[in-house]
Amino acid sequence: MRTTIEISDPLFVQAKKRAAEEKVPLRQIVEDALRSYLKEKYARGGYRLRWRADRGRLRPGIDLDSRDSLFEAMEGRGWRK
Repeated sequence: MRTTIEISDPLFVQAKKRAAEEKVPLRQIVEDALRSYLKEKYARGGYRLRWRADRGRLRPGIDLDSRDSLFEAMEGRGWRK
């Protein structure tokens, strides 16, 4: 596939030099670098949530079975009494 990309002049010169040293087309250098980046980026896995449990009690007036009660608490009405 053909495409056009813009890269900085110093990076282009460095890639072109590496291609000449390895006697391969510039295309191969770019493809190898992109493959390496994508492999490393996605090999790390996703974000890991650090679970934290606080000891505490349910605040008065908050009913966990009531959506409205929870929304009121989250929006600040009655939360910091």
